[in-house]
Amino acid sequence: MAGDDLVLAWPRPASSWFEAAPVGNGRLGAMVFGGVRRSRLQINDSTVWSGRPEGPADALARVLDSGAGPERLAEVRQAVRDEDHRRAEKLLMSFEGDYSQEYLPFVDLWTTLEAGDSPGAEAAYLGRTLNLDDGVVSETLAVSGRSVRRRTWASRPARAVCVEVTVEGGTADMRLEVSSPLRVVHGAADVSGLTLGVEVPVDGAPLHEPDVAEPLRYAAAADGGYDPFAASAVRIGTDGEVSASDGVWSVRGMTRALIVLTSSTSAADYWANRADVVRSASRDEHLARAVRDAEAAVAAGAAELLRAHRQDLRALLSAAGLTIGTRRTGTFDVEREILGGADEGLVATVMFQLGRYLLASASRPAAGPPANLQGLWNAELRPAWSSNYTININTQMNYWGAESAGLPECHEPLFDLIERLSQTGGRVSRELYGTGGWVAHHNTDMWGWALPVGMGHGNPSWAIWMMGGVWLAHHLWEHFEFGQDLEFLRERGWPLLRGCAEFCLDWLVDGPDGLLDTIPSTSPENLFVSHRSTPESLSYSTAMDMALIRALFSDCLAAAEALGLDDPISGRIRTAMPRLRAPQIAPDGRLREWAEDLPEQDPHHRHLSFLAGVYPLGQIDPVETPDLAAAAVRSLDARGPGAMGWSWAWKIALRARLGDARTARELFLEATRPYSDDPLVNVPADGSLWGGLLPNLFSTHPPFQIDGNYGITAALLEMVVQSHGGVIRILPAVPAAWADGSAWGVRCRGGWTVDLEWRRGELTSLTVRNSLPGTRTARVGHGATTAELTLAGGEQVRLGPSLDIRERTPRP
Repeated sequence: MAGDDLVLAWPRPASSWFEAAPVGNGRLGAMVFGGVRRSRLQINDSTVWSGRPEGPADALARVLDSGAGPERLAEVRQAVRDEDHRRAEKLLMSFEGDYSQEYLPFVDLWTTLEAGDSPGAEAAYLGRTLNLDDGVVSETLAVSGRSVRRRTWASRPARAVCVEVTVEGGTADMRLEVSSPLRVVHGAADVSGLTLGVEVPVDGAPLHEPDVAEPLRYAAAADGGYDPFAASAVRIGTDGEVSASDGVWSVRGMTRALIVLTSSTSAADYWANRADVVRSASRDEHLARAVRDAEAAVAAGAAELLRAHRQDLRALLSAAGLTIGTRRTGTFDVEREILGGADEGLVATVMFQLGRYLLASASRPAAGPPANLQGLWNAELRPAWSSNYTININTQMNYWGAESAGLPECHEPLFDLIERLSQTGGRVSRELYGTGGWVAHHNTDMWGWALPVGMGHGNPSWAIWMMGGVWLAHHLWEHFEFGQDLEFLRERGWPLLRGCAEFCLDWLVDGPDGLLDTIPSTSPENLFVSHRSTPESLSYSTAMDMALIRALFSDCLAAAEALGLDDPISGRIRTAMPRLRAPQIAPDGRLREWAEDLPEQDPHHRHLSFLAGVYPLGQIDPVETPDLAAAAVRSLDARGPGAMGWSWAWKIALRARLGDARTARELFLEATRPYSDDPLVNVPADGSLWGGLLPNLFSTHPPFQIDGNYGITAALLEMVVQSHGGVIRILPAVPAAWADGSAWGVRCRGGWTVDLEWRRGELTSLTVRNSLPGTRTARVGHGATTAELTLAGGEQVRLGPSLDIRERTPRP
């Protein structure tokens, strides 16, 4: 451990999953429980999902067979125009497929430790820590006079979960077992280690569909196509006497052991190959692959594995940082100092780095699918909301901080998912709606589910929303905005942005007033009170639809200009842009959520969909659009505080964009209070019962959803540095209570990076770096002062509090 690391500490082993410490390498994740004698590692593989590659296409065929299609869509549109909500809903039910699939637990590794010559002797647990800078969980135990140290990490270079056990003052005995909540079809133990093979369900129904006869359904038999199989291998290096029997691996008289666990799955092959359907490797081949990786890791040795892991993760996590107050270095007791302490600056510092650590652990290039509703970590066979990708806010929030907080490579798995959706969603667009390009709705999974979900009875307020892909596509432009990578934009970003814009252009229809409308349209997941005093969801041209399409069209025009493209779609976009409905202010001074002045059924609704134009889209700003910004403030005031982690995070980011530091801080303090009720009991989704932080600092409603952790990281940074609208804004929303702090490596749109420090509420130093080749000019604002800085490629300047240049450092 380096001397300036940030370390979380717990004095006891975890008594529940919500106390365990997470590690991950983007593919394999583990929850480390710890323990004196018997301890558990609950392990996930990011490719272990129910379902199969052909699932989205089969579901689309069933929906089309039910009569859904462009002709019925025309009927729906007319019914919405007529305000015949019951008819519109009845028709739309046929457009709903079943459900996206479930992210599932994989295996458990159980370790039992005993003193070598003293079975049942006294033992003491001396604590466990999680280092947020190098991703190592460390435990210290005392067993019958022996000192035992156990370190656990998930190595991306070795593609393995690694556990190192060392014993001082004598020897110890250890037993290892592997189990799985999935269907086990292979299990073996010999002196070399353990192997386990499982079948993965080919269909998984979410908890909110309780009437499905077989909520987890396994395939009857392999048919020569996709085989839903996953293999795990455990290999061990030790200096003790090894034996194995009855599925248990044992060692006696050891002073050291290195345990590694690896995996190989059919779904990973599918994900890597990007093919519609892959012919699976044989089960023996999967087992052999897992064994090869495990043996290679053991051969490398613990020291080399740990060195390579630290080098890999530290390089990523050290790129950026944020400290509120003056405490960033040290080991902090989670219960006493974070959940129960009085230093809110320390809490903010920890939550910022924790979110970065969790994203770096759950989402890495060429490792697996992106971070889902629980990131990488799930122990339930039927997790809440299937632990899938909910793309009306939650998946997007996972990645809000990827660029600014110095983790751009962690964004890449999301782009892989978008590419998958452009294929499955292309078929949905053509065949279901008669439109071009590609579309996605409210949910998706690693197979690229692109249909509405709901099984023909899902409420349209959440099931019928055609903008999921539009919001995801904005992440492609954000990645370019921050990094200015023209090759990425040309090869990956532009084709996906263009396809999404093609869908939107075809989806928009002429309104009676000459403007273009989206219809049907909803404001996720809210309801309005109709003219007949009934709660309804279906309307036209909601504020969120218009904001997302306007952002997409602007992104496309900017992308075409950056690439020097003369694409016909640019002309279509320019023609359509002036006909998009602009944001409107209601008579009560708030922003309208719907195209008409309709009251919401729930004035305190947890979703802030109609405020997406403020954050993250940057279309409404106190400087550029003061009237709309004031209306956004009134809207937030009316919505009120509270709810659950992700809603808090969004509200904090919105307040930061609107320059309301005081309320942003108040919301942060609400969001980071400890959750005291049972986290296994899922409370109502309406936000009537508030969430908080679990003992391991996961954000919960409950259920636990990791988007709250990720969103808080992004929102905190938004309080300190903003870079939308062509200006780098310094300390735009830092509350007076956070009088001291520093940030470094903060990435800004346009390819700039800043470091800054403030003391007693005043900026004391600011460094701006041109991170790209070529001479460029940046606009930097602090308070009422704005400066223009021209820097050569790689050059940096250090500025004083009034943005005067104090020092220039040329490119090294």
